[in-house]
Amino acid sequence: MSQFNKDIKERSFDFALNTIRTCKYLKERHREFIITNQLFRSATSVGANMREAKNAESKADFIHKLAICQKECDESIYWMELLIEYIDEEKETLQPLCQEAEELLKIIKTISIRTKENVKRSKNYKC
Repeated sequence: MSQFNKDIKERSFDFALNTIRTCKYLKERHREFIITNQLFRSATSVGANMREAKNAESKADFIHKLAICQKECDESIYWMELLIEYIDEEKETLQPLCQEAEELLKIIKTISIRTKENVKRSKNYKC
Protein backbone atom coordinates (compact mmCIF):
# COMPACT_ATOMS: atom_id res chain seq x y z
CA MET A 1 0.00 0.00 0.00
CA SER A 2 1.43 3.38 -0.92
CA GLN A 3 2.04 6.02 1.74
CA PHE A 4 -0.61 8.19 0.10
CA ASN A 5 -3.29 5.49 0.43
CA LYS A 6 -2.22 4.70 3.98
CA ASP A 7 -2.52 8.35 4.92
CA ILE A 8 -6.03 8.73 3.50
CA LYS A 9 -7.14 5.55 5.27
CA GLU A 10 -5.76 6.79 8.60
CA ARG A 11 -7.03 10.32 8.09
CA SER A 12 -10.55 9.20 7.20
CA PHE A 13 -10.57 6.94 10.28
CA ASP A 14 -9.34 9.77 12.53
CA PHE A 15 -11.89 12.11 10.96
CA ALA A 16 -14.68 9.67 11.81
CA LEU A 17 -13.42 9.22 15.36
CA ASN A 18 -13.09 12.97 15.96
CA THR A 19 -16.55 13.53 14.52
CA ILE A 20 -18.02 10.89 16.83
CA ARG A 21 -16.45 12.66 19.82
CA THR A 22 -17.67 16.06 18.62
CA CYS A 23 -21.21 14.79 18.05
CA LYS A 24 -21.28 13.25 21.51
CA TYR A 25 -20.11 16.56 23.00
CA LEU A 26 -22.73 18.58 21.07
CA LYS A 27 -25.49 16.20 22.12
CA GLU A 28 -24.51 16.44 25.77
CA ARG A 29 -23.82 20.19 25.85
CA HIS A 30 -26.52 21.53 23.54
CA ARG A 31 -29.04 18.70 23.39
CA GLU A 32 -28.81 18.86 19.60
CA PHE A 33 -29.62 15.47 18.12
CA ILE A 34 -31.03 15.83 14.61
CA ILE A 35 -28.15 17.56 12.81
CA THR A 36 -25.48 15.77 14.85
CA ASN A 37 -26.98 12.40 13.92
CA GLN A 38 -26.81 13.37 10.24
CA LEU A 39 -23.20 14.50 10.64
CA PHE A 40 -22.36 11.30 12.52
CA ARG A 41 -23.69 9.16 9.67
CA SER A 42 -22.06 11.02 6.80
CA ALA A 43 -18.66 11.46 8.50
CA THR A 44 -18.32 7.82 9.50
CA SER A 45 -19.37 6.79 6.00
CA VAL A 46 -16.31 8.48 4.47
CA GLY A 47 -13.85 6.05 6.06
CA ALA A 48 -16.11 3.05 5.57
CA ASN A 49 -16.37 3.77 1.85
CA MET A 50 -12.60 4.34 1.61
CA ARG A 51 -12.18 0.80 2.93
CA GLU A 52 -14.68 -0.48 0.39
CA ALA A 53 -12.78 1.32 -2.36
CA LYS A 54 -9.58 -0.38 -1.24
CA ASN A 55 -11.30 -3.73 -1.79
CA ALA A 56 -12.99 -2.76 -5.05
CA GLU A 57 -13.57 -5.48 -7.62
CA SER A 58 -12.53 -3.30 -10.55
CA LYS A 59 -11.29 0.18 -11.42
CA ALA A 60 -14.89 1.18 -12.18
CA ASP A 61 -15.99 -0.08 -8.76
CA PHE A 62 -13.07 1.80 -7.15
CA ILE A 63 -14.07 5.02 -8.90
CA HIS A 64 -17.69 4.52 -7.84
CA LYS A 65 -16.73 4.02 -4.18
CA LEU A 66 -14.60 7.17 -4.32
CA ALA A 67 -17.60 9.07 -5.68
CA ILE A 68 -19.59 7.94 -2.66
CA CYS A 69 -16.73 9.08 -0.38
CA GLN A 70 -16.81 12.50 -2.04
CA LYS A 71 -20.55 12.83 -1.57
CA GLU A 72 -20.42 11.79 2.08
CA CYS A 73 -17.49 14.09 2.79
CA ASP A 74 -19.24 17.05 1.16
CA GLU A 75 -22.41 16.22 3.07
CA SER A 76 -20.40 16.23 6.31
CA ILE A 77 -19.13 19.71 5.48
CA TYR A 78 -22.72 20.83 4.92
CA TRP A 79 -23.86 19.56 8.34
CA MET A 80 -20.88 21.19 10.06
CA GLU A 81 -21.52 24.51 8.34
CA LEU A 82 -25.13 24.28 9.44
CA LEU A 83 -24.10 23.54 13.02
CA ILE A 84 -21.64 26.45 13.01
CA GLU A 85 -24.47 28.79 12.03
CA TYR A 86 -26.95 27.20 14.42
CA ILE A 87 -24.62 27.00 17.44
CA ASP A 88 -22.30 29.94 16.85
CA GLU A 89 -20.46 29.42 20.14
CA GLU A 90 -19.13 26.07 18.85
CA LYS A 91 -17.43 27.56 15.80
CA GLU A 92 -13.96 26.96 17.29
CA THR A 93 -14.87 23.35 18.05
CA LEU A 94 -16.24 22.62 14.59
CA GLN A 95 -13.90 24.66 12.38
CA PRO A 96 -10.87 22.29 12.58
CA LEU A 97 -13.09 19.31 11.86
CA CYS A 98 -14.62 21.12 8.91
CA GLN A 99 -11.13 22.00 7.64
CA GLU A 100 -10.10 18.33 7.82
CA ALA A 101 -13.22 17.34 5.87
CA GLU A 102 -12.37 19.89 3.18
CA GLU A 103 -8.82 18.54 2.93
CA LEU A 104 -10.07 14.96 2.75
CA LEU A 105 -12.48 15.97 0.00
CA LYS A 106 -9.64 17.48 -2.03
CA ILE A 107 -7.53 14.34 -1.58
CA ILE A 108 -10.39 12.04 -2.56
CA LYS A 109 -11.13 14.15 -5.63
CA THR A 110 -7.46 14.00 -6.63
CA ILE A 111 -7.36 10.22 -6.28
CA SER A 112 -10.54 9.94 -8.34
CA ILE A 113 -9.29 12.23 -11.12
CA ARG A 114 -5.92 10.46 -11.35
CA THR A 115 -7.56 7.04 -11.41
CA LYS A 116 -9.91 8.12 -14.20
CA GLU A 117 -6.96 9.53 -16.16
CA ASN A 118 -4.99 6.28 -15.71
CA VAL A 119 -7.95 4.21 -16.87
CA LYS A 120 -8.38 6.43 -19.92
CA ARG A 121 -4.65 6.22 -20.74
CA SER A 122 -4.62 2.45 -20.42
CA LYS A 123 -7.59 2.17 -22.81
CA ASN A 124 -5.80 4.36 -25.34
CA TYR A 125 -2.51 2.45 -25.03
CA LYS A 126 -1.73 0.36 -28.10
CA CYS A 127 0.91 -2.35 -28.33
